Amino acid sequence: MSTGNLDFEQFRVFLEKACGILLGENKQYLVSSRLNKLMEQQGIKSLSELVQRIQSQPRSGLREMVVDAMTTNETLWFRDTYPFEVLKNKVLPEQIKANPGQRLRIWSAACSSGQEPYSISMAIDEFERSNIGQLKMGAQIVATDLSGSMLANCKTGEYDSLAIARGLSPERLQRYFDPKGPGRWAVKMPIRSRVEFRSFNLLDSYAALGKFDIVFCRNVLIYFSAQVKKDILLRIHSTLKPGGYLFLGASEALNGLPDHYQMVQCSPGIIYQAK
Repeated sequence: MSTGNLDFEQFRVFLEKACGILLGENKQYLVSSRLNKLMEQQGIKSLSELVQRIQSQPRSGLREMVVDAMTTNETLWFRDTYPFEVLKNKVLPEQIKANPGQRLRIWSAACSSGQEPYSISMAIDEFERSNIGQLKMGAQIVATDLSGSMLANCKTGEYDSLAIARGLSPERLQRYFDPKGPGRWAVKMPIRSRVEFRSFNLLDSYAALGKFDIVFCRNVLIYFSAQVKKDILLRIHSTLKPGGYLFLGASEALNGLPDHYQMVQCSPGIIYQAK
């Protein structure tokens, strides 16, 4: 597969327009590793030919396949640990108090292979077990991702032993999963039924999502330019109820937007409260 500089530049422009992802100038190897197989199957020799084919055959489904391949990420259960502890010990009690008699709504943006929304659902179950009767109206988790194939896998709630090994304790595996044959497990229905998966591009309108008490948008903003990142953070703010919380990735910080978000130190970790 050819990834000449001009080819790569064309592809970078295409990808940013399609889904906002800004590829670094030295990311040719990433593009090669993610698209080699697809381009081979389609008999495409270069990135410029790929972009040309997408533009000339908009109904072929090639655009979706390329975005899919470039945005697919395996992730971990209970990634970084602290967000889920902060959720159970601080955020859930606060939000229940602030919204008595209402069902809590949580958005897991860019949910990838489903570990984040299912981890949130397990954390809610753990909270309910130790705070019986507090979350009277329950909670709904809306999990969104750009990748159609990822979402289809998420909905089955099935994972192999390789995925299970990434961050899941034996206790949680036993409590929240059913064995589904050799080396496969399925998330139990009470955990799955709290999560609704939807296909969604972070560059599209947020109006249909409704309002949320809590938003997890972790380890995704790193892929966007500063301007797009700021735009997404402002639009997330518009979906958050006043006093609602935003969780970012451990290495991500929210610089600016002091009129919209207030930083809250949780030791460990930082979260942001919507003003």
